[in-house]
Amino acid sequence: MSTVDQVVVVITGASSGIGRQTALRYSARRARLVLGARSEDGLGDVADECRAAGAADVIVMPTDIGDSEQVQQMFDVAVEAFGRVDVAAQCAAITAFGRFEDLPVEVFDAIITTNLIGAANVARSALAHFQDRGAGQLVLVGSLLGVTAVPYQSAYVASKFALCGLIRALRQENRGRPGIRVHGIYPGPVDTPVYHSAGNYLDGRTPRVPPASDSPDTIAAAIVRAADRTSSSERQVGWANLPAIAVYRLMPAVFDAVIGPLIRRVMLTPEDSADSTGNVFESPRGR
Repeated sequence: MSTVDQVVVVITGASSGIGRQTALRYSARRARLVLGARSEDGLGDVADECRAAGAADVIVMPTDIGDSEQVQQMFDVAVEAFGRVDVAAQCAAITAFGRFEDLPVEVFDAIITTNLIGAANVARSALAHFQDRGAGQLVLVGSLLGVTAVPYQSAYVASKFALCGLIRALRQENRGRPGIRVHGIYPGPVDTPVYHSAGNYLDGRTPRVPPASDSPDTIAAAIVRAADRTSSSERQVGWANLPAIAVYRLMPAVFDAVIGPLIRRVMLTPEDSADSTGNVFESPRGR
């Protein structure tokens, strides 16, 4: 990889949360950044923050990662401007709360498109570039909910389970390519805007940030550490992740019995709210 002050990083989902904090951490390393998100809202502010934090250069690219052509354009711009990409960090994700049968088909499909197809689009463009130059670090942010299923987020759970499998397959396929590394980062609950911007189809309940959630910067630090590694890696990030996984695998009946009441208690408020798509259909490129 390039020296620290020359690293070129593409970050998707960069307008808030984990993506924003990842951008700020790389800014402190004087990285050159290409920041992507579905609309321009927030991207300009994050770019200003990154410059103030020490980024050598910042390019903003409104990008819908569900569109493979837009993703490829983002990488093309990065290569044209900086000559290469060293790290690609895919941090974008959306969700909606509600029973499976209450989620509109188009909402379910949109979540799969962003969280799974979008991550695959980023991986495809990144790996094609890395293979051309013989080096690069791909970091895909999954979730604890990619290995433990929970109710009321069926589309998110399905997308993250599939993403976990994709990450493992990509690690396997790139074992024989020196210099190319694939990493999976799997957070537990994180205090990000995703809960407030989520679609909601729960009757008489409103999602909220769970207590004791990790900060976005905790996950960003794990992303940066992964991209510094000389071998591919996967890591659960969160104090409750490993105990939850153990109960899910070793005592599935117990897990299934308690997880619904637990989520209703810690993640959902009794506040009533109308059905909403949240930011599921946020327009790309500021439209």
